[in-house]
Amino acid sequence: MTTKRFPLIAALLLGMTASAFAQTANGTYSFLRATNSARVAALGGLPLPMVDSDIQLSTFNPAAIDSAMNNKLGLSYVDYYADINFGTVQYSHTFEGVGSFAATVQYHNYGKFDETSESAQVMGDFNASHYMVQVGWGRRLTPHWSIGAALKYAGLQNEAYSAGALAVDVAGTYRTDSKWVFALAARNLGVQLFNNFDYRSCPLPFSIDFGASRELDHLPLTFMVWYNDLQHWTKLFEDPLDLEGNIDPLTGELKKQSAVGRFAKNAACHLVVGGELHLGKNLTLRAAYNYGQRYYKDVPKERTLVGFSAGFSVKIKMFEISYARSRDNILASPNYVTLTLDLNKF
Repeated sequence: MTTKRFPLIAALLLGMTASAFAQTANGTYSFLRATNSARVAALGGLPLPMVDSDIQLSTFNPAAIDSAMNNKLGLSYVDYYADINFGTVQYSHTFEGVGSFAATVQYHNYGKFDETSESAQVMGDFNASHYMVQVGWGRRLTPHWSIGAALKYAGLQNEAYSAGALAVDVAGTYRTDSKWVFALAARNLGVQLFNNFDYRSCPLPFSIDFGASRELDHLPLTFMVWYNDLQHWTKLFEDPLDLEGNIDPLTGELKKQSAVGRFAKNAACHLVVGGELHLGKNLTLRAAYNYGQRYYKDVPKERTLVGFSAGFSVKIKMFEISYARSRDNILASPNYVTLTLDLNKF
């Protein structure tokens, strides 16, 4: 990595440090929460409470897997920060009487690093990468209820050091006759199998997420709202750098926020809102706002778009191309591209 990338890396580390104050479950396997799909990224990066044939939904919400995804293929690429990039392949198939399955393979490449001795002598280089293999199953029980589950293996390889974990996701989706869709998903419940980094037991980023969406009657718009991390209420943290000026300069004491104010701010850190606007059958616009991400990674008193994400998709015969851009910090925004193919039409 060149020295020109050091400021960007420093900013990313600061952002991750801030997040760690609010949720200690992230760590060695935090990449399991990373978003690889353009559609999911544009809509906030959480399990989407949607019911359609898009295979992009299958990785985060196994209850969305059904026969409408049969023989669909998804290819995703994420241009992340510096030399970091992600790749994903998804495929779904339905078996009569058993249910629908979706397989996902994700690979996170973090680039090359210099290997040095204690005296800073360069001895070579090495690669760092993370990967995940997942098989999900979904079944529609009634016209209203769907359930799903997924089994995944997560691995890390940094030079000669490696780690591996096994986890499951479970989810349920409920559709009403009035076009409401509700989804509840518990993700990354599992255990570490081995770790020769430091031989410690590292927790997986377990989370419980709830979402709701509704397609409007007289407008081609579907609006959505999510409440993430139901299992973990406290999201606020005391900033040791005091960037918001909450410490009295005369007394050195922290200015206490009202109980109502803290409750409202903490609740807002769990919420993500977004929507899809369908312009005809072949063009869809998407956008979302994640207040929690803005709270963790924005710089006070600066006008930025941290927390906002947006994207679109275009259908061309059996192909659909989706693109998204998510403002994760003040310096850079990842680019997400997904190509989905309906192999039944070939």
